[in-house]
Amino acid sequence: MGEEFDAIVVGGGPAGSTVASAVALRGHRVLLLDQQTFPRYQIGESLLPSTVHGLCRILGVEDEVARAGFKVKRGGTFRWGRNREPWQFSFALSPRLSDPTSFAYQVERARFDAILLDNARRIGVDVREGCRVSDVVADEERVRGVRWTGPGGEIREARARYVVDASGNTSRIHGHVGGKRTYSDFFRNIAVFGYFAGGERLPRPNDGNIFCAAFDEGWIWYIPLRDDLTSVGAVVSRENATAVQGDPAAAWRRLIDSCPEVRDLLDGVPQATEAPYDQVRVRKDWSYWKTGLWRPGMVLVGDAACFVDPVLSSGVHLATYGALLAARAINSSLDGTLEEARCFEEFEARYRHEYGLFYEFLVSFYDMHRDERSYYWSARKVTKVGATELQAFVELVGGLASGDASLADPGQRGARLAAASSDLDAAVGRLPDSDGRRNPLYESPAFRRTFHEGSVMQERGVYGGPLEDEAPLRPGGLVPSEDGLTWVDPAR
Repeated sequence: MGEEFDAIVVGGGPAGSTVASAVALRGHRVLLLDQQTFPRYQIGESLLPSTVHGLCRILGVEDEVARAGFKVKRGGTFRWGRNREPWQFSFALSPRLSDPTSFAYQVERARFDAILLDNARRIGVDVREGCRVSDVVADEERVRGVRWTGPGGEIREARARYVVDASGNTSRIHGHVGGKRTYSDFFRNIAVFGYFAGGERLPRPNDGNIFCAAFDEGWIWYIPLRDDLTSVGAVVSRENATAVQGDPAAAWRRLIDSCPEVRDLLDGVPQATEAPYDQVRVRKDWSYWKTGLWRPGMVLVGDAACFVDPVLSSGVHLATYGALLAARAINSSLDGTLEEARCFEEFEARYRHEYGLFYEFLVSFYDMHRDERSYYWSARKVTKVGATELQAFVELVGGLASGDASLADPGQRGARLAAASSDLDAAVGRLPDSDGRRNPLYESPAFRRTFHEGSVMQERGVYGGPLEDEAPLRPGGLVPSEDGLTWVDPAR
């Protein structure tokens, strides 16, 4: 028997929980289906302040996340760039946000994701676990629902005005919006990762920082999840795939030993034995984006829509930010306040814009690490971003990522990336001489552009709205409502 909802969300991770909660907060009927049973393991443990103090406050779950006892993260520490000594930045030195909210968390995703999903239930979302969505219900005009297999093997069907695919990079249904996935050659890496039962911590107050260290073959992350648990992963080029996939545990240990900064932090520390942290895992860390993010009746968010290199801990931010954009479009369309096409065109433009900013910043961030002896790093210079990829990226975002349509030419884009890399390099060089009251990184135009939307979302959570009036992203565009859950036409 078919059921009727206003929206059906496929996937219960942070993106799915966010869009489901944000639509239900406006009184709409929402069904969320996930093939797994929570809590379940997921990679991606390091958050940004915009997620903790922006998104979680908007959804009403910040206090519960705070009570969970996750490790406090006050910034980031990097052994990256020309200087062989590690450098660090603090969230507390942002000029727009006060110290009490200038932190994030290192989270065990099984626990964090379950908190968000349980919060969606409390808000009124009909959450059903152990339900595998196999197909969408559609006609020539629009997508109208989904079919799924329940926990007992029964085949079910439900209809809704909107279907949201938040089922991740292995989505079975993302193709129904049309378009294709475009993969980045520049960021086509492979990650091998696991966990240790402890490990040395950085000096306080930075003992909760993520530590990222570049070495000859790539870079390593070191994330202190608990006093007795540390996530450690190595990101290397796809040319190493055969060795990594052949014996992941041996490759993981060898790569850690190749990076003295991380190796020394783990001296004498055993590998974790508690499930699910007792495994060494491999993931193709390939960045990609979809050429289409919506069609009438269906929208993509999270890894179903796009993924970008994880060095800046942007994964959960991009997923939940895109989900909030989708919720605004769904709410505004269901409320009848704006035309559907206009709502979802705003969603797509802003989502591509945010992805484009992180993509540009990351290319420049990689470029600033100069190690001409290393195959990995010599292949990750701005000059090695292929013309085909640049053209595809230009087609993806046009001039939006830069805010200037005149820079849509690939050649101009390459020059922009090189200039941003030089700018970042100079900002990092000023960090040791900073007076402790400012952060030179926030003086970098590339850094400010990339993290602007996150700051605005955080301001909305902390202050009830942005500190400055929001302008449309493009001529004739829309802006968020005061509560951040719908779109508003500023011309009205």
